[in-house]
Amino acid sequence: MPIQSPRDQSEFTKPPATEVEFDILPPAQAGKGTTDLSRIIAWILDDLIRVPGTNFRIGLDPVVGLIPGLGDGSTAVASSVIILQGLQAGVPRIVLVRMALNILLNSILGAVPGIGDLFSAWFKSNRRNYDLLQKYAGTARTSTHADWAIVIAMIGSVTVAGIAISLFVTLTIIRLLAWLFGG
Repeated sequence: MPIQSPRDQSEFTKPPATEVEFDILPPAQAGKGTTDLSRIIAWILDDLIRVPGTNFRIGLDPVVGLIPGLGDGSTAVASSVIILQGLQAGVPRIVLVRMALNILLNSILGAVPGIGDLFSAWFKSNRRNYDLLQKYAGTARTSTHADWAIVIAMIGSVTVAGIAISLFVTLTIIRLLAWLFGG
């Protein structure tokens, strides 16, 4: 009986590999023209981590907000992407203003050390804005140059407010440390 190589024997062949699926991102929802980017940003900033033993979730927004002078400003800039997508999706101007105010409120109150981060974890401005985007996408006419100017002005205001708040908190901490250590 001749000796066969393992390649010739079917008992040595590997079974076909099966693909393993991971549920890393939240499930996609059918929206009215919204993109996955807004959903992902809202999920990362507001709902990324489940608090053990509860159904409550927190995202990176309150966690990054713990970094003085950087956190609230940087998350406000990331949150502005949802407003841009709202403009692209035809969300009415008043809803865009409401979305910008959600970010502004989160940034201003989030700048208060400790309490602001708890507020940010509770308020979830990005999820609120994503829900508004889902609800009102496609309900307005096509965007005009005036719409773009308004949204750019709102994003600029939110960004400037976030940076100003971050600088204020940083300078306050520096002055407090200087006072404590006699500098």
